[in-house]
Amino acid sequence: MYVCGKNVAREYLNSNEKILGAYLLENYNEQDILSKLRSKTNNIKYVKRNELDRMTRENHQGIILKVEDFNYSDIDVLKQDDALVVILDHIEDPHNFGAIIRTCEAAGVTGIIIPKNRCVEVNATVIRTSVGATKYVPIVMVTNITNTINELKKDGFWIVGTDMDGEDYTKIDYKGKTCIVIGNEGYGMSDLVRKNCDFIATIPMKGQINSLNASVASGVIIYEAVRQREL
Repeated sequence: MYVCGKNVAREYLNSNEKILGAYLLENYNEQDILSKLRSKTNNIKYVKRNELDRMTRENHQGIILKVEDFNYSDIDVLKQDDALVVILDHIEDPHNFGAIIRTCEAAGVTGIIIPKNRCVEVNATVIRTSVGATKYVPIVMVTNITNTINELKKDGFWIVGTDMDGEDYTKIDYKGKTCIVIGNEGYGMSDLVRKNCDFIATIPMKGQINSLNASVASGVIIYEAVRQREL
């Protein structure tokens, strides 16, 4: 897998992750990155900008790293006392996913669960949008979201779904083991997932637009959960 950008590169270079290779813009001169990179790999190539542009559509900032594919976590790492988990019910936009990961890392969320099918995976765009937060937030990929919700319920989790037709999100208790479910950008949560939620949280809308971007909505509810837990 290829990842790019100065901030993402710094996160990888400051971690224990293996760097398989690097492609740098000719005359690249970020000395802090170069010194760490040289200690991680001998496979460094200096190339012209058009070659970097062919490798990625992202703003690479003159650096692309070749790294191992993302390593997903096991669900057991999320089964902690007072865990706060975010479940993404078929999020498709990598920029939304990356932004949600970044919020989760900032808020101290225990981890994220995504389904194996019909959901964006952790790819270069997600990693870059998260600004390297994928290094610090456990992400679990499961075969079936509904089965996973039922498994978590047996472990003592409360499941809070999100939808326009529900209860004011500030009135719900997020203390204790809690999962917040964020639905797909277009059609929201699936019917089966909704039926298995214990609560449905709604963010009141006062303007003419009747919904928020998935990453914005998740941030609002995640930080309400964090606020309540700190009381």
